[in-house]
Amino acid sequence: MESYVVSARKYRPATFDSVVGQSHITNTLKNAIKSGQLAQAFLFCGPRGVGKTTCARILAKAINCQNLSDTIEACNECESCKSFNDSTSMNIFELDAASNNSVDDIRRLVEQVRIPPQSGKYKVYIVDEVHMLSSQAFNAFLKTLEEPPSYAKFILATTEKHKIIPTILSRCQIFDFKRIKIEDISHHLEYVAKTENIPYEPEALHVIAQKADGGLRDALSMFDQLINFTGGNLTYANCIDNLNVLDYEYYFKLVDYFRAGDIGGALLLYQQVLDKGFDGQHFITGLSEHIRNLLVCLDPITQTLLDVSDTMRYRYVEQAVNCKLQLLVKLLDISSDFEYRYRDANNKRLFIEVALTKLASLSNAELQINQLVVQQPVVAKPQQQSNVQQPLAANVSQRPIQQQTEVPKQVATQPNLNAQAQSIQSVDNKPKPNVSVKMPLRPSTISINVSSPNVSELEKEKKNDGVDIIEVGVEDLWRKYMEISDNEALISAMDKAKLSLSNANSFVVELDNLYSESIINKSKLEILSYMRDKTGVRLLDFETIMIKQESDENKIHTPSEKIEYLIKKNPQIGVYKTIFSDIY
Repeated sequence: MESYVVSARKYRPATFDSVVGQSHITNTLKNAIKSGQLAQAFLFCGPRGVGKTTCARILAKAINCQNLSDTIEACNECESCKSFNDSTSMNIFELDAASNNSVDDIRRLVEQVRIPPQSGKYKVYIVDEVHMLSSQAFNAFLKTLEEPPSYAKFILATTEKHKIIPTILSRCQIFDFKRIKIEDISHHLEYVAKTENIPYEPEALHVIAQKADGGLRDALSMFDQLINFTGGNLTYANCIDNLNVLDYEYYFKLVDYFRAGDIGGALLLYQQVLDKGFDGQHFITGLSEHIRNLLVCLDPITQTLLDVSDTMRYRYVEQAVNCKLQLLVKLLDISSDFEYRYRDANNKRLFIEVALTKLASLSNAELQINQLVVQQPVVAKPQQQSNVQQPLAANVSQRPIQQQTEVPKQVATQPNLNAQAQSIQSVDNKPKPNVSVKMPLRPSTISINVSSPNVSELEKEKKNDGVDIIEVGVEDLWRKYMEISDNEALISAMDKAKLSLSNANSFVVELDNLYSESIINKSKLEILSYMRDKTGVRLLDFETIMIKQESDENKIHTPSEKIEYLIKKNPQIGVYKTIFSDIY
């Protein structure tokens, strides 16, 4: 029975053109060989399994070939190529620096360099995992690496370039190998499968390529593993079962539940994911990636950023078309936030379930409210005389009705303003109950529209919400949310805040420090959700602003003020002040 050879070795590239995904390096090396401008030392660095050692061997074989082709490839017929293929070449030496990292090992290598090649042009030394050399070994290697004999070439390979001392780096030509694209890995796996006469599904090869994380050797290893698992039939279902990959179908169903507002369906689906043995971190990370892919599919220009098969690409585009941009943005924002905070959660399952509940609570009705407002015409209501009760009636009823009536600033400074009720009966065909406002007015002048033209404008600002925020007790709701919140930092920040009216659908939160502003903005979505549910004002919003507070630290004090301050600290100074004032 013939010995089995794994695909990573069996299909290892033997020429520059067969190297996958590293054309920028292979073209440079071919041009250097063609022009005869070879450096004395090369440094190949990059992730594992991307072709560093393979390119080093191809380069060593090519520069010693006696009959190079026009495409700068080894002929495989000369004595040098045959000895290389049989692993009997005396001009190519490979050293594993992981196990030969001492000064003595490098000294033996330096002694070998002094002996010229018996046949061929160059003696090539390939040092793999060179970052494992000790600092003493690096120093012993410096002089030889900088000024080697004309026949000696050094090729160093490493996965951790940052561990190599700068004096070594400065003596080498550095080639950075990049991770191989998913598409390139998938095409190579397709070539191997066709060569081995193995039936496959394109989605299965894409799953392997994604799981390999840019490493072709890892992809070929998983390919061999799946062949043994499936019995020679690579299907998408078998691949996700063996590679511990969560099926795309779960995320497609989950997004459908979010669009429909089906919280129960989302929670049950998460239970199915847990039953399959998947971790919560893996689940929510995949969810964020899925939503990102949907956002990418919204624009045909960015669809090229989607690394999936053609069949799966169609699924993504189909679902993305049925989703609104606002919905996807909010979904991605919430899922990314929960993904970031997942590690710190004590009850991780409850944490994920809360996240799914929030995501499923985002209804399309709220996200499409602007579109609904545009579709519904705004009908101007008949002019009626507005009844403004105390304390605003005292300032409005005694004056002729103007385009805008200003409330005096004294109203904002009344001591018992929060205890007083301000009720406004809006202009409507149906009578509305008076609802008190317990918000302190802004120091600046507030204009109230009372004439018929401005009533129409006011209704446009309401955007069919039916209730103006001036008609609801926003400050009461602000305080009630403080009572139900368990976030001490948020409660403290909300308690120090000052509320003031902004327009028909918003108010301003005035704060005196950046920390309080960040705390409130972080919980803005939860606060607004609570207040919208209580008031029915779907477009209720607020903004935070900073207020400069005067500080006595930078104030310039007069001499008399300084003396008075010192007397408060030490009354005895006042005695001396009296004595000296009598003298002078």
